[in-house]
Amino acid sequence: MRTQVAIIGAGPAGLLLAHLLARGGVDAIVVETRSPEYVASRIRAGILESSSVDLLTSVGLGERLHAEGHEHRGIYLNWPGERHHLDFVDLAGRSVWVYGQTEVQKDLVAAGTASVVYEVGDTELHDVGTERPFVTFTDREGRPQRIDADVIAGCDGSFGPSRHAAPSESYERVYPYSWLGILADVAPSTDELIYSWHPHGFALHSMRSPTVSRLYLQVPNGTDPADWPDDRVWEELALRLGHGQDGWKLTPGPVTDKSVLPMRSYVQTPMRHGRLFLAGDAAHIVPPTGAKGLNLAIADVTLLSRALVALLKEGKPELAGSYSDDALRRVWRCTHFSWWMTTMLHASGDEFDAQLQLSQLRWVTSSEAGATGLAENYAGLAIGF
Repeated sequence: MRTQVAIIGAGPAGLLLAHLLARGGVDAIVVETRSPEYVASRIRAGILESSSVDLLTSVGLGERLHAEGHEHRGIYLNWPGERHHLDFVDLAGRSVWVYGQTEVQKDLVAAGTASVVYEVGDTELHDVGTERPFVTFTDREGRPQRIDADVIAGCDGSFGPSRHAAPSESYERVYPYSWLGILADVAPSTDELIYSWHPHGFALHSMRSPTVSRLYLQVPNGTDPADWPDDRVWEELALRLGHGQDGWKLTPGPVTDKSVLPMRSYVQTPMRHGRLFLAGDAAHIVPPTGAKGLNLAIADVTLLSRALVALLKEGKPELAGSYSDDALRRVWRCTHFSWWMTTMLHASGDEFDAQLQLSQLRWVTSSEAGATGLAENYAGLAIGF
């Protein structure tokens, strides 16, 4: 096979990159180790920044988002005895949208602009430091295949082969706690997301739809979801989220999924090696507290698509040359914001830390400058920042 861009990974980053390249007149082939059903069913991020919504809308992917997504003006910050609403629209002029990654994936598949080879194995990247890189793999029948390309785009996450094919420096922070994620068939008990600090640990009340709630509890690393029966989950959520505080009540319901999500920050730099460009989780991971993972992937591939169209259609290499630096400015800003939100809201078990966290929360909710800083970062910086 021959194409201009070989894309590794058919998640939202890979499919959106293929979609954007097609609109710019650049051919691409996407290879993916998993089945279409598996990729489409992964439960991941659910918050889109305003810039992500604008981008998806501008490239023909916003119809269902605007019909079925839910625009939110802000969030609640909560701790025992206090709850404060931060209105992002008033503070920063931008809102966020609740629209799950699985829904973005469905929209990209329905658009049909990507040529995808699913269920491949033994994927390897070759000669990425030259102008003639290629990809080899075995197809679902076990037959060896090869794609020759002008460029390879690694959009295959933190466990794919792309990250390891790019010799570079990495920075990592592993946090001493995880999230127990709960999906429940019950209407959300709140109109906006609740981020809650509690001595027992952090809790988050999010949502996926008017009938499905997404909730999280801070738990120790290595936690087995089986140690958290439904009754224990709802009891702890009620405690940490402030059930009964100012008349607010948490409504429990049937739990349909439980999983444990480790928390870490990771940045690989540079995000380019020769004709290999990294995007999304292949280059960086952020803890989900700041709601940045999917949004960073969208920002990455937006920059990368512009760079590759300029390189391959117009013979202009400048944007490709600056892609890594341009992307990393936003990556590090979002990495810092995600770290800041995480360390402000998660209990460490140290009373000194607890008092510092409460002081920070009181400042953010009482200072217009503090609230505006959180709102600007959470609702999203312009793509290209």
